[in-house]
Amino acid sequence: MNETAPLSPRFAMILERARHHPPLPVAVVDAQEAHVLAGVLEASDYGLIEPVLLGPQAQIEAVCRRLGCPVDRFPILNRASATEAAEAGVQLVLEGKAAALVKGWIHTDELMRPVLRQLRTARRVSHVFVADLPSYHKLLFITDAAINIVPDLATKAAILQNAIDLVRILGVDRPKAAALSAVELVKPSIPSSLDAACLSKMAQRGQITHAEVDGPLAFDNAISCDAAKIKQINSTVAGEADILLAPDLDAGNILAKGMEYLAGATLAGIVIGARVPLMLTSRSDPPAARLISAAIAVLLHQHWDGDGVSVMAIPTPGDEP
Repeated sequence: MNETAPLSPRFAMILERARHHPPLPVAVVDAQEAHVLAGVLEASDYGLIEPVLLGPQAQIEAVCRRLGCPVDRFPILNRASATEAAEAGVQLVLEGKAAALVKGWIHTDELMRPVLRQLRTARRVSHVFVADLPSYHKLLFITDAAINIVPDLATKAAILQNAIDLVRILGVDRPKAAALSAVELVKPSIPSSLDAACLSKMAQRGQITHAEVDGPLAFDNAISCDAAKIKQINSTVAGEADILLAPDLDAGNILAKGMEYLAGATLAGIVIGARVPLMLTSRSDPPAARLISAAIAVLLHQHWDGDGVSVMAIPTPGDEP
């Protein structure tokens, strides 16, 4: 087995839960790169996925040999370009031959074009980073840092509900969500503070379900009880957030990457809301990020209802066989 660095207990628990389920048939889009294939090999070794590799066949085979993987271990569909590979991956989903997509060396926007064109559901498509930080006492979910660029209020509500459903599938029955802004007070001159306040009220009224939502909260008082206490913020979410809802893609992406490169976070990445989950890791991500993204996709698949995610029955660790 291609061993990755030791996983944290929190990520190890997700991995072990996923290994109780059958491997997921996946299409790896634009697979001809060593980091991508190394992650695919490890996820396959762990029994998480059964991949089909899409991309230039000669290049994929050359990388397989370099990694010590037999070239006939996985099916390879020869596609000359990233665009052709993306279209082929979506077609495998439509034919029922793939239950998830894996982003390879392709750029995110190039992959998402056929996904959004052919695999939409009634739900909003959005991205969630799952961050494991040595400095925080639980997993932190950051959304949306990859798909929705400047979401309006309705889009933020849908993005937040997607993240809540994901966190519940991963074992937190009623997650705490912080709608972030630059300030913790409602300021008409700062639109994100208005949206955050509205989202908090929407959760109180049942328009966003199964979570405690508060906002606006600045980043410090969302993740630090001490900061919230000093600023006299009375909130069950402050200092205990499971989910950080970013005001826009720029803020979310900078926040997540800052955690990764300056705070030692490991980030898994998943896109939800389409017909199948999409493992969307950065091309520079370490093997652990790809492995846990695959494990999350396996668990998501167990709650798929054909039109998004169903979370009617939320397992807790230890409930699964």
